[in-house]
Amino acid sequence: MELQETVITRAIVETFMKKLSDSSELDVAIVGGGPAGLVAAHKLAAGGKKVALFEKKLSIGGGMWGGGMLFNEIVVQEEGRTILNEYGIRSAEYRKGYYTADAVESVTTLCSSACRAGARVFNCMTVEDVVIRENRVCGLVINWTPVEMAGLHVDPLTISADVIVDCTGHDTEVLKVISRKADVRLFTESGSVMGERSMWAEKAERLTLENTREVFHNVYVAGMSANAAFGGPRMGPIFGGMLLSGCKVAEMILQSGVSAEV
Repeated sequence: MELQETVITRAIVETFMKKLSDSSELDVAIVGGGPAGLVAAHKLAAGGKKVALFEKKLSIGGGMWGGGMLFNEIVVQEEGRTILNEYGIRSAEYRKGYYTADAVESVTTLCSSACRAGARVFNCMTVEDVVIRENRVCGLVINWTPVEMAGLHVDPLTISADVIVDCTGHDTEVLKVISRKADVRLFTESGSVMGERSMWAEKAERLTLENTREVFHNVYVAGMSANAAFGGPRMGPIFGGMLLSGCKVAEMILQSGVSAEV
């Protein structure tokens, strides 16, 4: 069979457009493709929710790709290892309570699991705004990341969603848009993003889970976004809290019983 370049082009364009069009109305929109976002996407899709994940970078995996200072190994504690085991990600005991895993194996497995469960993953897409109606966030305004990087004046498109999950890490990008563009108070002590504190792995791992919750009407935070939103410390290259946070936010949303009208 002779391959035709135009057929290849049409296959990509038509298939992608169908995928994007089908994702214009969602149960849950996750922003940020780090470990918390990927676990949440998998759990929600496996639970029957219509889910799409939007990642501004070309690569998926957030900080997990680089391990610690580009040494592509990660560390998890005993609780985090249960999540690795669930996904079949290999780990090794370094000493009691500390386990290492290959960062590349971890990211690729989590991403594959999310996709196979039915979550749609869109990379190189930036969330530049949100849609708020009656004091409730009900959609995301998206554009290509290269458009934003180039400073081009290109109008964006809109995705509707019953629930938004900010998994954008240290930057809490969705929450900052909400705070900047809407006259509302977040469910934090200050009413706005409180910002992350200096590194304290023990405390940060605990607070990552405690701070994984609703931060505004129908908007949740998970992973490092949770600590940055509520003023917790950072934890560095230990990722158990991130994995557990993704599980927790998915469970909270599943228990809330949201569903999109398509």
